Amino acid sequence: MGAAASPRVAPRLLTVGEVAERLGVSTATVYALCKRGTLRHVRVANAIRVPEAALAVLLR
Repeated sequence: MGAAASPRVAPRLLTVGEVAERLGVSTATVYALCKRGTLRHVRVANAIRVPEAALAVLLR
C-alpha cells in the first residue's frame, strides 16, 4: 500500500451503558439526549451506539 492508500479506521462506538457511565447519568438520560438530538448517535440493528467523538463534543 502506498501513502495515498492508507486504510481507514472505524470510529469507536460506545454503548448507551458506557456513555451513561462516563457521564455519570442513567441510561434513560442517554436515550433522552439521543432522542432530543443533543447527542449524535447511530443505530446498529436495533441498538443505539454513540461515536466517541460525539461524546467528546457533548462534553465541551
